[in-house]
Amino acid sequence: MSTVDEIKSRLDIVDVVSAYVPSLKKAGRTYKGLCPFHSEKTPSFVVFPDSQTWHCFGACSTGGDIFTFVMKREGYDFSEALKFLAEKAGVPLEERSPEATQADRRRKKLLEMVSVAAQFFHTQLLQSPQAEFCREYVARRGLSHDTVVSFQLGYAPDRWEALKSHLLQRGYSEQDMVAAGLLVTKEENRPGYDRFRDRFIVPIRDLRGQTVGFGARALHDGQQPKYLNSPQSVLFDKSAILFGLDMAKNAIRDAGQAIIVEGYMDALQAHERGFKNVVAEMGTALTERQLRELKRFTKKFVLALDSDSAGSAATLRGINLARQTLADSTPVPTPQGLIRHESRLNVELLVATMPPGKDPDDILRENPSLWQEKIDSALPLMDYYIQTVTAPLDLNSPKGKATAVKEIIPLLREISDPVEQAAYLQQLSRLVKIGERVLREELQRTPATTAPSGRTATTAPKHRFQPEPPAPPQTAAKPVNGGNTEELCLAMVVGKPEMLSAVNRKLFDHGADVLAVEDFSNPANRALFLQIKGWAVSENPTMDDLPEIVSETLQGHLATIMSLWVNQPHTPPDEYVEKELPKMIVRMRRQRLEKRLQELTALQSDAIEQNDRDGVRQWQQRISETRDTLKLLDKAHDALSIMGRRRIEEKYLG
Repeated sequence: MSTVDEIKSRLDIVDVVSAYVPSLKKAGRTYKGLCPFHSEKTPSFVVFPDSQTWHCFGACSTGGDIFTFVMKREGYDFSEALKFLAEKAGVPLEERSPEATQADRRRKKLLEMVSVAAQFFHTQLLQSPQAEFCREYVARRGLSHDTVVSFQLGYAPDRWEALKSHLLQRGYSEQDMVAAGLLVTKEENRPGYDRFRDRFIVPIRDLRGQTVGFGARALHDGQQPKYLNSPQSVLFDKSAILFGLDMAKNAIRDAGQAIIVEGYMDALQAHERGFKNVVAEMGTALTERQLRELKRFTKKFVLALDSDSAGSAATLRGINLARQTLADSTPVPTPQGLIRHESRLNVELLVATMPPGKDPDDILRENPSLWQEKIDSALPLMDYYIQTVTAPLDLNSPKGKATAVKEIIPLLREISDPVEQAAYLQQLSRLVKIGERVLREELQRTPATTAPSGRTATTAPKHRFQPEPPAPPQTAAKPVNGGNTEELCLAMVVGKPEMLSAVNRKLFDHGADVLAVEDFSNPANRALFLQIKGWAVSENPTMDDLPEIVSETLQGHLATIMSLWVNQPHTPPDEYVEKELPKMIVRMRRQRLEKRLQELTALQSDAIEQNDRDGVRQWQQRISETRDTLKLLDKAHDALSIMGRRRIEEKYLG
């Protein structure tokens, strides 16, 4: 993941923009406010949480992402905006090595391949005769067609090489399939076979909606294992992903709370029944990375896990992890006049208990109203924790009393409200039959940290969260050819700068504007083009001059772009660049306008729901204008291609 992508994954555009636009308010699926870049009385500034973009539909008529917003609002260049947002997101800025650049490119290719695999599984579920049993299973689970489509649910055929053959036909290598966890190889240098066969497939997506792995459920009795997930890979890290967060994030923000369940079937059932603010763990206890990701959208968490003993253990692990992950360090004065830093929870943690023998999936299918009742009656963290910790203890014995106090006092220290803290201290006093004065002295005692030997002074109970060992270092990925459209466009400009004038003339001759910074959506690409476009039209531009022209912040990105050109098996001739680059630029513009069309359609839908007739007409006019522009781009693209010219001749000349 590039630094820009890492920053975007950690920051939410609504939070960033809200700091500058106090008038920003939720309006349907978007947020609207007064534009900070020009004076207006009627809000025309819109933020789109789903795409993490913004656009002014008023006098500015411009938009972009968090980078373009900060650059425009603060007057920063890209380097300054990168430093500002990196600091805000807690992302260290380091010089990227060639190996890291190659790894980014490889990851992009694997993401494309996994997306193709997800569509293959989805098409199989919808259309394949062999998937009839799986379709019946989906119906039995009460999942509608809308849920199947929105989550891109699928079916893996009962064949050894169904997916493998499909991907090979599309130019992906077996090596890439193994790297993404799609194939299994028993021996090195032996052909691999499909990991998922005759199973119900659930794509697992990251926060940005990119498919990074799969969960696969058995369809038949005796089929083992019952649940089979993608293995750890360069794309898939189950400790960093919450299933369904890409679909739930807006509902979480709207509801002001996130509900966490154990499995993806629980989450699917919740979304099916209209409970959209539900996410699922990935088969393990909650991790720090998962909770920090979730904290971006809410500070209220409801853990709704299974009722059996495993569920209770998982709940305890989740609670203890949440204590560490979601706490802030607060300065606290000591009786001696010194200052110590304590962790204080700044979130609300609740636990919803399920009826015996039931899990969330059961309750949601059988009685959705009971599910809502259980969520509404969820116990605060301390109540559940005290209840669960003390249940197996003999509170009449000294050992039982000591264990209860040792387990519960650390959580009491984290309650910042003195009244709430005193109430729970009284509750503990009644339970263990020990005076409040004694317990308060224990409460005020500074927690032990480390013993002189360097060992931990106190041993954590077995169910306490234990920090995960660091992941083993990954070997550098092998270089691969390729890149997205914007990067390939820049690579052609860098590799054949003398052709840019001819390309611009060709675009102009076919009714299209010349290549401009607005054609790039990626902020790093925009910044790089801005710095090199003057060089490209200068006399005798050479690649050797570029490092002196481009800012230090963009040197790593420049190296990536240059490598796309240099590492081509054969240097493309001038004729190829003059023919292909204009079409590439038109495609970039079309992609941007298609996204704009989706945004406008969403705004129109909101206006319809609010019975805002003027708004409906306004957005319809903009939709029509955008569609007209798309038609002109299609016409230009046809005119720029040989086949397109033939179609035009046949259409108009017979």
